[in-house]
Amino acid sequence: MLRQLKALVRVARNFVYQNAYRGTGRRCPICGHETRRFRPFGVEYKREQAMCVHCGALERHRLVWLFLERRTDLFTPPPKRMLHIAPEPCESRIRDRVGAGHVSADLSDPNVDVHFDAMSIPYADASFDVVYCSHVLEHVPDDRRALREFRRVLAPRGYALFLVPISAPETFEDPTIVDPRDRVLAFGQDDHMRRYGPDFVDRLLEAGFHVQVVRDRDVANAAEIALMGLDGAGEIFLATP
Repeated sequence: MLRQLKALVRVARNFVYQNAYRGTGRRCPICGHETRRFRPFGVEYKREQAMCVHCGALERHRLVWLFLERRTDLFTPPPKRMLHIAPEPCESRIRDRVGAGHVSADLSDPNVDVHFDAMSIPYADASFDVVYCSHVLEHVPDDRRALREFRRVLAPRGYALFLVPISAPETFEDPTIVDPRDRVLAFGQDDHMRRYGPDFVDRLLEAGFHVQVVRDRDVANAAEIALMGLDGAGEIFLATP
């Protein structure tokens, strides 16, 4: 009963938002809908033009979608094997495009294919052509171990996409900070284990990856960046064996 009530509230809320933001000027590349503007969103820092009112995609989701469409062959034959860590609802279209080779995974979400800890992935070496892990590693106690696991299960000619919030000049972590209130003060959220800096690249290199940093201007022109609300999307860390 509670689940049904929450679903009804969500439908009603979305209806209100979709009508309030009706118009043109912004377009979501994932769902294809146009709106007058995107919704504000943000936990630590509120961003005024962030969320699509139709599919819930944020800036980073829209950037990744464009990158996958324009810079990879993920959505074209032959079919690929993709490990998608902690997919968000707006990313269901990735699964639709990839097909049977798409494997969704999470530690506890009941709506994924498999459950495991990213620090111990239950797949053989070179099992996947593509790994996609967005805004997850900041929650993982030992992110270096997780990165080594992602490197292990990635095929020799595959690639991985990592996204993390960059919110410090250099990465800061302290495993002795365990109180939720102290974690909010130190890391921005009570379930975050660290703040990442641009030196996140070093952790990828340590795990055995080659790294390329992809930004909005690498996949879209200035007009598209404005139209699709890509400002604030952050970086995609493209990692290859």
